[in-house]
This record gives sequence, structure tokens and C-alpha cells, in this order.
Amino acid sequence: MKKALLILITFQLSLVTSSAQMKWNQRYQQYIDQYKDIAIEQMLKWKIPASITLAQGLFESGAGQSRLAVEGNNHFGIKCNGWEGRKIYEDDDARNECFRAYKSAFDSYEDHSKFLVNGRRYASLFQLKQTDYRGWAKGLKAAGYATNPQYASKLIEIIQLYKLYEYDKAKGYDKFISEHSKDHGVNGYPVHPIKIYNKNYYIIARPNDTFRSIGEEIGISYRKIAKYNERDKNDRLEAGEMIWLKKKQTKAPKDYKDRLHYVRAGESMYSIAQKYGIRLKSLYKMNHMSPDDDIRVGQGLKLR
Repeated sequence: MKKALLILITFQLSLVTSSAQMKWNQRYQQYIDQYKDIAIEQMLKWKIPASITLAQGLFESGAGQSRLAVEGNNHFGIKCNGWEGRKIYEDDDARNECFRAYKSAFDSYEDHSKFLVNGRRYASLFQLKQTDYRGWAKGLKAAGYATNPQYASKLIEIIQLYKLYEYDKAKGYDKFISEHSKDHGVNGYPVHPIKIYNKNYYIIARPNDTFRSIGEEIGISYRKIAKYNERDKNDRLEAGEMIWLKKKQTKAPKDYKDRLHYVRAGESMYSIAQKYGIRLKSLYKMNHMSPDDDIRVGQGLKLR
């Protein structure tokens, strides 16, 4: 009877544990794609595993969605102790606690690195191998970085689920994205996250964006950006549009070699070319079409 009861309890506990396990989240992946190059840059500069930096940023900021991250660019929950810059207040261990606020996400990442490097209680962590993310996670918790008793296990779980440990072996990073992250925005608006696809960079247009405003933010001639997107420099942009920052490719990525794009309602040859980062002229040529030809819903188009 006792044995049967023990088996039942063990089974129930396993169900609770499995149901509490973290599941892959698109928002987390987007955060990783946006900040991984900053984390790698910090690792090469300060010897802090990129996996740890990313996992902490994800966990502390709710993948960049917390109020501290949105309004204060604070991705690591670092409080004001000794801070003379801008401040933001939020309930934590106590009500209305003071947290550091930064001009950009990069500044938060840089200050996080300095916070660990200059903190005596974290000194032993820098004796660990750069690939020892488990040791770092447990060491951070033991040193009092966070009060959450599950802090170390949560970091490890995030690192393993999203394979962040792969970044700990990186020898370089994308300097274009990292440099852009250092900007403080334009007219009070945060910088656009830069994404990578088909060997190119792109951003997603926001309301009131223009080629000129994007050019000022990115540091590229707005005339060139309009040309890369096969548009007039004065064209009005719609929120949600993909805006490419370099000349588009002639074909889609290799994994579309034997795949077609089937036209959906509301699509045009131009919107399809933008979606895959292909030059419009090339898309017509691949499909033996001219600009005078119409497309129909359900039609299959070659992409490479």
C-alpha cells in the first residue's frame, strides 16, 4: 500500500514538474535575435558568457517587455546603488524601489557587465571557464544577484532551451547591429530592432516612419534606402512594412530551391519580393513574367 502510494505521489510530482517546464516562445527568440550580438560583444570585452547575459536579460526583463525595460531600458533589474543617472521607480522586494534608467539597451548591457566586473562578490565567477554557464548561473545566485530561489535553475533552463551556450564559443559578432544598438533613438522614439534575412538587414516600419527618418536613425542615405526598396524617396510608408537596408538579393535563401510561394489575397509581386528580400525585376524574370502580367490567388511563384 505504501509502495503504491509512493509511486502515485512520484507520478503526480513528475506531472507538476513537466507542466512547469518552460516552453519555446517566439517573443523570447525575437529578443535573442535582437540582442545576441551585444551579448557576444560584451563577452569578448568583459569575459562574461554571452549565454548568461542573454538569459539574465530575458528573465529579468520579460524578454524586453517589463516596464523597467520599456521605459528605462533596464534589462537586468539593476538598482540605483551609487547611481547618478536617470532613475525609474518600481515595486520589487519593497515598494517603489529605485532602479537605474538608461538611454539605450546597449547602455544597460554595458552597465550590467561593469556591475559584475567591479563587484567583489562576483570576482570568483571570472575564474570559471567562459563555457561554464551552469557555474555562472549558480554563482550569481550564491553571490546574491537575485532573491528568487529558482534563479539559477531558470537561467540554465533558458540557456538550454534556446541553445544560448552556442554563443559562448563565438569569436565575432555583427558590428552593424551592435553599433545600431548604441543609438539613443530619434525624437524620443527608441531605435528600430534590426533583423537579418537573406543575407540582408531590414527593419519593420512604424506609424509615421519615412525613408528620411529611417535614414537619419540608421545612418544611411534615405535616397539609398528608398532605392534598395525599389521605391520613390518621398513614398509614404505603411506601418508593418519590411524596409531593407541594403540592396536586395536576386533569389530567396537556398531552402526555397524546390519550394514555391502561393499567392494569397491582397498580395502583389512587389509585396512578395519584399517579403523574401528579392529584387522585383528578378522575381519577374524567374517566373518568365513582365510587369504587365497579373497574378492570381493560388498561383505558384518560383523564388530562386
